[in-house]
Amino acid sequence: MILQQVGMRVRELRKAKGLSQEKFALQANIDRTYLAGIESGKRNPSLKNLEKILNTLDVSFCEFFQDM
Repeated sequence: MILQQVGMRVRELRKAKGLSQEKFALQANIDRTYLAGIESGKRNPSLKNLEKILNTLDVSFCEFFQDM
């Protein structure tokens, strides 16, 4: 359940920035297929990779998890 929520939130925030998965993954320095797996709720991101994602989104951990 939480993986799906994390994935949906990442996708929502990425799209709000107007970025494709490819461009976002490049900026976050992660693989696009890994990002796709996170967004679909199939991959469990490490804290290190989640930090990269949130830094790229310019969102703190607190802001990201606030409504979950």
